[in-house]
Amino acid sequence: MSQRFDAIVVGSGPNGLAAAIAFATAGRQTLLLEARPQLGGAVATAELTLPGFHHDVFSSVYPAAAASPVFARMPLADHGLRWVQPAVPMAHPLPGGRAAVLAREVATTAASLDALAPGDGAAWRELAEPYLARFGALRATMLGGFPPLAGGARLLAGLGVGGTLEFTRLLLASAEALGGELFKSEGAKAWLFGAALHGDVPVGGAGSAISGLYLNLLGHAVGWPSPEGGAGRLTDALAGHFRALGGVARVDARVARVEVSGGRVSGVALGDGETVTAPTVLLDVTPRQLIELAGAALPQRYVRRLARYRYGQPTLKLDWALDGPIPWEAQEVRGAGTVHVGGDAAEIRAALLEVEAGRLPARPFLLAGQQSLADPTRAPEGKHTAWAYTHLPASADMEAAVDAAEAQVERFAPGFRDLIAARHVLAPRQLEERNANLVGGDVGGGSYALDQLVFRPVPSLSPYRTPLRGLYLGSASTFPGGAVHGVPGDAAARAALHDETLQRVTRLPLALPKALLGG
Repeated sequence: MSQRFDAIVVGSGPNGLAAAIAFATAGRQTLLLEARPQLGGAVATAELTLPGFHHDVFSSVYPAAAASPVFARMPLADHGLRWVQPAVPMAHPLPGGRAAVLAREVATTAASLDALAPGDGAAWRELAEPYLARFGALRATMLGGFPPLAGGARLLAGLGVGGTLEFTRLLLASAEALGGELFKSEGAKAWLFGAALHGDVPVGGAGSAISGLYLNLLGHAVGWPSPEGGAGRLTDALAGHFRALGGVARVDARVARVEVSGGRVSGVALGDGETVTAPTVLLDVTPRQLIELAGAALPQRYVRRLARYRYGQPTLKLDWALDGPIPWEAQEVRGAGTVHVGGDAAEIRAALLEVEAGRLPARPFLLAGQQSLADPTRAPEGKHTAWAYTHLPASADMEAAVDAAEAQVERFAPGFRDLIAARHVLAPRQLEERNANLVGGDVGGGSYALDQLVFRPVPSLSPYRTPLRGLYLGSASTFPGGAVHGVPGDAAARAALHDETLQRVTRLPLALPKALLGG
């Protein structure tokens, strides 16, 4: 005899947890299913290297979570979540012992940029301050469900027609173009490029400007914090809230397929043959897994659109247990939670071109982190943890890639290699093995090329609804995309609850326009 719930959520990353919480808050009996032995998806902490060294296995720094309107509604502090802010959100070391920093204060940031070239700081201040003055509207636009009409209307009211048109231009612009407009210094341009490269779009690609701009604005508005004790503490708080609402979560529960009856969802079948019934199923998965789980019940036109969805670049993730803090040559970098290691703008461009050509760059661009500086719970007394990500060609030799990454850190922090007590390496294939949503080692839930920046995963007025009644998609592959904020999961759950209410009111089978279904 199968169990019955009001809603089933498949996948327990932050979007799956946000969706499950939305259902449970609305009074629905909700089951959360996770194939892995622990909840959290790509928000997890483990002793990857040595006992007592707590590393964030995947993601680590969460400005979008701190800004998230979804998480702000939840009593996560009551379930143990404590944010730790580093002394400096981000620093970008440059040749010659110099550095540019992103500080919480605009004035401090501007002074750092002005030190590289007089006037660069004033240019950043002139661009940033109008958006920071209207941060609520900006956040509602960037971290709202699709379509982001309410946030856009607030932004229009605050910025006026001219300012809103300028914002629209930035949505289409490249980081290369924006950096050229703002800055004289190659170091300041590199500072902007580093933020843009948290996504997968090259700095010369359309849509990369808004990525760098918005992430740096978040640094001023909310910082770039991490959970005390590790990323897994955010998962623990979300899961604790869900369970407090009466939700049920199961791990080691791999879903084999979505069950369909009478032209609509009826539940799921697990890999061990068990079935669980529910009129609503929400998937925190990528389009690839959606096809695997429900493709036979979906219109083939929709399946073809899902199949053309593109994933981002392969990623190499390194974690280190260190005998001391990284000895950055530039003093400003020594207190930064996140470090963009890549040199000046020309060096970053060259490294990206090498990867694009299928070659491993000798000096790769790295996103690095040193959370133990501000959070001593991460490592034994006197010791430290650090991590780095880099994109690389799919055919790259992993040993050579690790050596190049460590050499790049050593270049800006002489003596770094002597401090390495242990290292842990996650190659692209291993990232996907640990989390099926990290397809090919893509950590963003799909490419952010301009056509997929907005229309994720298919062009649709409601990307969270599928053509199969009762089946919803709420992952980083839907708008507004990746980073840890829970918006796609929450938006998908709210779409499902809205449809359920509409059906109850009309007492008629729901017939949604094809434009809403992406079909």
